Amino acid sequence: MVYKRRFNTLAEVFEYSTSTYATNQVSSFVDGEQSYTYAQFRDRCEHLSRLLSTFGIGAYDKVAILSENMPNWAIAFFSLTAYGRIAVPMLQELSSNEVTNIINHSESKAIFVSKKQLGKLDETIVEKLNLVIDIETFEFIKVKDTSYTCDGRVTIPTPLDTAAIIYTSGTTGNAKGVMLCHRNFCANILEAWKAYKVNKRDVFMSILPIAHTYEMSIGMLYPFAMGSKVCYLQKMPTPTVLVSSLKKVRPTVMLSVPLIIEKMYRNSVVPTIEKSKFLQYLQKNIPWLLYLLVGTKLKKTFGGRIGFFGIGGAKLDPTVEAFLKKVRFPYAIGYGLTETAPLICNASPFKTAVGSTGIAAYGVQIKLENVNPETGVGELVVKGDNVMLGYYKDYNRTKEVLSKDGWFHTGDLAAVDKKGKYYIKGRMGTVIIGASGENIYPEEIENVINNIEDITESLVVQRSGNLVALVRFNENIIDWDLEGQDKFIDDLEAKKKAILEMVNSKVSRFSKINSVEIQREPFIKTATHKIKRFLYEKK
Repeated sequence: MVYKRRFNTLAEVFEYSTSTYATNQVSSFVDGEQSYTYAQFRDRCEHLSRLLSTFGIGAYDKVAILSENMPNWAIAFFSLTAYGRIAVPMLQELSSNEVTNIINHSESKAIFVSKKQLGKLDETIVEKLNLVIDIETFEFIKVKDTSYTCDGRVTIPTPLDTAAIIYTSGTTGNAKGVMLCHRNFCANILEAWKAYKVNKRDVFMSILPIAHTYEMSIGMLYPFAMGSKVCYLQKMPTPTVLVSSLKKVRPTVMLSVPLIIEKMYRNSVVPTIEKSKFLQYLQKNIPWLLYLLVGTKLKKTFGGRIGFFGIGGAKLDPTVEAFLKKVRFPYAIGYGLTETAPLICNASPFKTAVGSTGIAAYGVQIKLENVNPETGVGELVVKGDNVMLGYYKDYNRTKEVLSKDGWFHTGDLAAVDKKGKYYIKGRMGTVIIGASGENIYPEEIENVINNIEDITESLVVQRSGNLVALVRFNENIIDWDLEGQDKFIDDLEAKKKAILEMVNSKVSRFSKINSVEIQREPFIKTATHKIKRFLYEKK
């Protein structure tokens, strides 16, 4: 397939795809509800845009979207961006207070909201908004009478017009409104196409929140530009729901975060091999046959047609990645940030290297600054059409990360090999300085801990000069109902000691942990399932 044109705005993407692929199906729920062809999608967007204009919402006005994933999410998004308005996507995990702050800070005039999220809108916010629209039916929940002005004029957006403001807290701080322009999103469509080409016959299955740029750009906008179909889940992607949906949809493309494939590996693949004498024999004597059998089974679990399984949002465990390579599973690695909409690096299926985030994405310039001559590690900085305009109403923060000549400072520490493959070592803010000035990357210690049997996740922090490992076990490993009893305390201490000894036997001298704490509750995470590290640095 030839890349027919280079898009400059989402309005061009909208016009091209809804005309070229008019009779193709653009999206639906897994069970077939909310199903649209590209022509029907266009009609809905045009109708919604006219309604918004009627109530005084025109070009450059901001409109929030607060909803679970669904086909109507994309309709809401294009009814804004294709006509010069600005979308303000919000993650469904946000609290009522966070929703209020974002609507106020962004000066949104209206909101598309699902029934499940409606309770997060307090009365004062509802009073301020011109419109509150039910995203599931596109019916009005609330209308401000004085907004019926019919003067919401639309415009044809330019490449440098803001298309969306995406609020992110990352893992270490306060929310920032990232201004992404039409050129940023279009650059990502081209980057994605250069990395892995899809067409109108491809079927995507969406399991990550669309409000995050990873899913928005690569899982919604890219397939839309290529005439592909996207299927959405109506329930949380639990193992049972996921397996059933995969059988029904049989996707060719899927995006994921490491946690999903890591859980599948630790909770399904490893126990299956350990319980079978036959598989253990193959592992010891005929490993290639074991990998062939497991790889075939894994691909069948994903519906049998999977050609691209994208993994991003956090670092993939090297042990799991090495396994995926051996079984010839078509996984791909991507690296990026909200501020780059998001792609910076990518490694296509069968072009990956364990531990690497791949090469620079198409059209993206990368360099390392302040490189340590001993380790080759420096801050990764990036320049290209994918780099944001800046942080909304926050010049000082923008100035801190964007140089005058357009280089964006990611805050990530990385190294690069002779083939141009990049290896992310950690965030500048998470690097721990050892007693003798050594750089300690907690993420590398966490990879070791997470490979210990029955451990589901971990976090390494520094407290009073000591390295502390916070560890959470799989469900049913610890009976917390017995907490406080002598046997419970003895067992817990034995587990802590075993973890301490195992980890310290596998890490460098200055990366040895001093103590282990067991987490009862799940860690609080970002939308891409990264633990909010800053919440755990103090005891």
